[in-house]
Amino acid sequence: MIQFSEKAKAEFDELIKHYPDKQAALLPVLYLAQSEFGYISPEVTDYLAGLMDLSSAQIYSVASFYPMFHKRPPGKYHIVVCRNITCSMMGSEEIIDYIRSRLGIEVGETTPDGRFTLDLIECLASCDTAPTMQINNRYHEELTVEKVKEILDKLESS
Repeated sequence: MIQFSEKAKAEFDELIKHYPDKQAALLPVLYLAQSEFGYISPEVTDYLAGLMDLSSAQIYSVASFYPMFHKRPPGKYHIVVCRNITCSMMGSEEIIDYIRSRLGIEVGETTPDGRFTLDLIECLASCDTAPTMQINNRYHEELTVEKVKEILDKLESS
C-alpha cells in the first residue's frame, strides 16, 4: 500500500493546519503527493481520499482538471506546449510537429528511454511572448524551431 514518507506526512499534517478544512488544502496536498510519488496514480488518489475524508472521485476530478498534475509517470523532461489561438497563430503547430518528429513520439507519449514526455496545454498565460512552452515548469518563450532545436540539443546532451 502506498503512503507518505515520514517527512511528507509531517508536511501534510502541517499543510492541513493552515486551512479551515481538509478539502481547502487539496491543491497543495496534490503538489506534495506529486513531489513524493512522481505522479497522481489511482493508488495515490485513493490514499489521499482516505487521508482527507474525500472520495477518490473528488480527488481525481481536481487532479485531472489541472494540467500540472501528472496522471502517468512523466519523462525526465516534461515538455508542455501551449496551443491556444495566440500561440497557434505565432507558430506553435510547427513547434509541436518539430518536437514530435525529433523525439519520435506523439502528444501524450514518453520516449522509450523515459527522458521526454510531450503534452499540450490550452494556455500558459504568456500570450505576449508566444509561442510558449514549459519544460519541467520552466518557461521558454518567443519560440522558433531553431530555438527549440537548441533547447532539445542541450537537454539531450545533459
